[in-house]
Amino acid sequence: MSGSDWVLHVDLDQFIAAVEVARRPELRGRPVVVGGAGDPTLRAVVATASYEAREFGVHSGMPLRLAKKKCPDAVFLPSDAPAYEEVSAHVMDVLRELPVVVEVLGWDEAFLGARTDDPEALAGAVRRAVKEGTGLECSVGIGDNKLRAKLATGFAKPAGVYRLTRDNWVEVMAARPVTALWGIGSRTAAKLAGLGVGTVAELARAEPEVLAARFGPAMGPHLRQLALGAGDPVVTATPWVAKSRSRETTFQRDLTDPDEIRDQVRLLARRVAEDVRAEGRPAVRVVVKVRFVPFFTCTRGVALAEPTADVEPIEAAAVAALARFDDGRAVRLLGVRAEFSGGRP
Repeated sequence: MSGSDWVLHVDLDQFIAAVEVARRPELRGRPVVVGGAGDPTLRAVVATASYEAREFGVHSGMPLRLAKKKCPDAVFLPSDAPAYEEVSAHVMDVLRELPVVVEVLGWDEAFLGARTDDPEALAGAVRRAVKEGTGLECSVGIGDNKLRAKLATGFAKPAGVYRLTRDNWVEVMAARPVTALWGIGSRTAAKLAGLGVGTVAELARAEPEVLAARFGPAMGPHLRQLALGAGDPVVTATPWVAKSRSRETTFQRDLTDPDEIRDQVRLLARRVAEDVRAEGRPAVRVVVKVRFVPFFTCTRGVALAEPTADVEPIEAAAVAALARFDDGRAVRLLGVRAEFSGGRP
């Protein structure tokens, strides 16, 4: 990359909560929690929480009941996906009016490719355009590739700008835990810990052969590249397409009957198959998610014999994936996901 080519990562701050507050200005400054039907007495998880709620320890994925305990005075609201999609589309249209290439990542984030001698000035222009055009705040990470730009946004939040490049990578990232890297979660971190690797610097110094033996010939070396800050510098305007379609249900009473659990998976699979047909693209893999009591979640997947949008093979694959679970505990949530070709989400 030349010195005037940059990748910017735009992340809308507390997006879902911000949309809800914009619709209800009287909630500004109050702790807001969005998720499920908006009723903390029912089983559901937090989709997002405002910064005011996060100060009480509320975070995405937390059961609403626990969020209520942590923040009794929070305002609980139901999720409204169509509203979020509409606002997101507006934001992306605003970004496309700027002299940048826009690569949409999802509802609340996008990469921008730009040639400029002052990326901070451009980032400031991005923030102002989004604020003036939509009323929403965003944070902007500046990088010399997508990985560094994405990580930079974490340092920019809330409502700020931060630059992370090869020049300051070691200074900023070396001592941080490996979970600070985009794409490394707690399970991978635990496996790395077994190899004596806990920080980004230690992962960068790890022997590729050792990593390949533990994580596979592709993933092992890839993890080391993450620690070195390597990433794709090219932003494309290729339209974003969903990598999967999924449905899930949280049950208000625990399911213990295997036949009932199987029937619920079949029902979800049929709904997913309808979504796949509406998408107009065949699925290649089906994944079942189960959340056991009290709150342990795991997944199992089955590849389809051939790409399809037909109900029968998708339903059969979901049942086959369910059969791969050997945990006999009661079930509080079931989900079915159909994945399209081109990688897993």
